[in-house]
Amino acid sequence: MRTFAPSILAIAIATTSFVTPAFAQSEAAADEGLGEIVVTAQRREENLQDVPLSVDVVSGDKLAAINSGGADIRALAGRVPSLNIESSFGRTFPRFYIRGLGNTDFDLNASQPVSLVYDDVVLENPILKGFPVFDVARVEVLRGPQGTLFGRNTPAGIVKFDTVRPDSDQNYFKGSLGRFNSVGLETGIGGNLSENVSARVSGLYQRRSDWVDNIADPGSNDLEGYSDIALRGQLQFAPSEDIKLRVTGQYRDFKGTARVFRANMFVPGSNDLRGLSSATSEFERDKVWTDGLNFQRLKLANLAGTLEWDLGAATLTSVTSWWSGKYRSRGDIDGGFGASFLPVSGPGFIPFSANSRDDVPDLDQYTQEIRLSSNNDEGLKWQAGVFYFNEDLAIASYNYDTPTGTSPSVTATQQQSSKAWGVFGSLTYPVTEQLSLTAGARYNNDKRRLDVERGGFFGAIGTGFARVKDDNLTWDLSATYEASDDINLYARVAKGYRAPSIQGRALFVFTTVQDAISTADSETILSFEGGVKANLGNRARFNLSVYKYDLNDAQLTAVGGASNAAKLINADNVDGYGFEAEFEARPVDNLVLTAGLSYNRAKIDDPNAFITGCGGGCTVTDPVRAGSPGIYSIDGNQLPQAPKWSANWTAGYGIPVGSGSGEVYFFTDWAYRSKVNFFLYTSEEFNDDHMLEGGLRAGYRSDRVDIAAFVRNITNDVSAVGGIDFNNLTGFVNEPRIWGLEFGLKF
Repeated sequence: MRTFAPSILAIAIATTSFVTPAFAQSEAAADEGLGEIVVTAQRREENLQDVPLSVDVVSGDKLAAINSGGADIRALAGRVPSLNIESSFGRTFPRFYIRGLGNTDFDLNASQPVSLVYDDVVLENPILKGFPVFDVARVEVLRGPQGTLFGRNTPAGIVKFDTVRPDSDQNYFKGSLGRFNSVGLETGIGGNLSENVSARVSGLYQRRSDWVDNIADPGSNDLEGYSDIALRGQLQFAPSEDIKLRVTGQYRDFKGTARVFRANMFVPGSNDLRGLSSATSEFERDKVWTDGLNFQRLKLANLAGTLEWDLGAATLTSVTSWWSGKYRSRGDIDGGFGASFLPVSGPGFIPFSANSRDDVPDLDQYTQEIRLSSNNDEGLKWQAGVFYFNEDLAIASYNYDTPTGTSPSVTATQQQSSKAWGVFGSLTYPVTEQLSLTAGARYNNDKRRLDVERGGFFGAIGTGFARVKDDNLTWDLSATYEASDDINLYARVAKGYRAPSIQGRALFVFTTVQDAISTADSETILSFEGGVKANLGNRARFNLSVYKYDLNDAQLTAVGGASNAAKLINADNVDGYGFEAEFEARPVDNLVLTAGLSYNRAKIDDPNAFITGCGGGCTVTDPVRAGSPGIYSIDGNQLPQAPKWSANWTAGYGIPVGSGSGEVYFFTDWAYRSKVNFFLYTSEEFNDDHMLEGGLRAGYRSDRVDIAAFVRNITNDVSAVGGIDFNNLTGFVNEPRIWGLEFGLKF
């Protein structure tokens, strides 16, 4: 459920009807139509319309708009068909879902079936995946298994970021001021230092004051503030026309509060949101009643080197990368104040206090990829390579009996070591002038070990370790048929794979040693996809993809419940099918319209899949296993955080001013998703019916300056986006309305 201001909604609808999106003249000259979109989804620069994949791109005005007001990577959710992003950690631990496939696991070693690739480097650990989006040329979303060229843990797809290169002359500065004292500064400066050397320095600074008032403390505005600094430096050497060596260093320093959880946010028996005083009071996003400590700190560092060597017939590419990170996050898990056995507690029924902390004392990830790809534009094209991955990860988890306690009653330390390597190759052959075939395969080998040691009240569960390993062959086969100069048809079948996983969270479990560590076998997916990509003259394009997949031995995480565990299970199958449709048009000069629509069915198909229900008084609607109260069947359930319907649309219009390149412009973007469930089981409370968020940006720009006012979540939609089912009906909601002013300068 949500609330909104009807008057603002009416303004937004009117804006969409009469202004509708545009990339004005800075995106393409008024008489050039839409122009070509270049992607690197197949590790080559290609026209989006020629790639036999379901791919979408976020760049230009759309990327600038959704990043307004201090937005983080979660702002991409819903802006691309079939893509959802959410987090119970806020800005530091995003969880990605494509075509319904993702992972709600909150553990700091959780694997996800959506891979995030930043400048050809896979970011495996969840704390790496929230690296800020700045000085980025484009974001590509590749839907469906990508197991050949991008490797393991890509059965759902990839979100791929390409940053601006050192030899680019796209120098800029942006500064913004917004609601809640939000400040944003971003810059990118680069170019040639000499004939053979170029460099680029870019950075981002974002901060927001605390704006959520904890009524348990005197004063006001205690939570949801943050400061975030991210830097990138690039140095490129080109000793000859055939060789380029780019060295990159990156750094992030985040400090703020953890996600604000709200005790008994849901009215029992429904998903209505309740206020702090009673179930009938109005929900207030800027107020909370909590007594626990809350903080979050993240530091990341990266060093990478990319070598491109043109050998004539082929190009040799080597990508070497090292990432390091440290993380601390503590939050009030019960989301409330006091407990039922204490003189004061609330809001609602709080059985007992729960405050926990999760740390990454040390993370080191090393990756190395070497690939060789042909340079020819005609005839047989090929590429082949090898990949190596090595990760060492330390995790420390603590539970505190008192909200502000510093001596934990439960401790758990985990040490994880992961190694993987792969060999891959792909061929593309033009059978005729119209028909082209692509085939690829990859051999994957994965090993992981997790050592766990526990102390405190549940120390009897003791220490232990688990090992998992597997090898697997993934592959894809696709065909592209040029039906006409403007219409391409394609079909694709692909096998994907997610490596086996281990979880060691058993902090609060009254159970046996055997249950203290859970493992999940590898999951595999077989996906069938077909589509059409059509240019409707040079003023419009329409792309449609239809897919069906079978996900076997699906890795699922039974999150939460009375034990607050995160236990891995394998379900026999997840049956999925759906479509994505995308439309873009420039019907008249200076006006650009886009729209996207997707349907995703992702249902569990396993009559023997049973899990425990919530531990906080929710109303579970799934069938109970015979003779096992509190154990429920999840067969036939839609996967969590997987809306069946999602839609997005944008509109931009530019009005030329004077005789120069200046224009007054308007841009609006909207995203809608249908109902989502928060857990594997279904209940009356832990879900949200739908969400509609929109933004508006208006201003003046020329070749050098851009001055704009912006509003994000313009209707102030209030929607639940997640829950904690540990000991009450705890939940958390989407970002509030943000408005502000931004100034940009190109030089």
